[in-house]
Amino acid sequence: MDTSFGILDAFAFAVFAVLIAVAVIIIVSLGQLPGRLAQQWGHPQASAVNVAGWIGIATGGLLWPLALIWAFIAPSGSDASKSNQLVGTDAEALSKGQAPLRKPSVDEGMRP
Repeated sequence: MDTSFGILDAFAFAVFAVLIAVAVIIIVSLGQLPGRLAQQWGHPQASAVNVAGWIGIATGGLLWPLALIWAFIAPSGSDASKSNQLVGTDAEALSKGQAPLRKPSVDEGMRP
């Protein structure tokens, strides 16, 4: 029985170490993603979305898609949902000297 540690054993060990490091980086990046997106979009419950993302990763990814969807959905009564009423970019409209467009409210409805 050969007990020496050869060059192929060292190469296999290095490849395995790199694979483990890449897997850890991917898992950490995926765990942070819902929380970062919620903060970027100004979600009022961004810290809760962040916790849900990490819990989703800890449960083997079963709940992680729910945290990702939650990051993009603002509650209907929040300031973030009211600010999403604008259509297009404000800077684009203001540079043309126009008022920014907004979605019609339920009261206004669609007029012909």
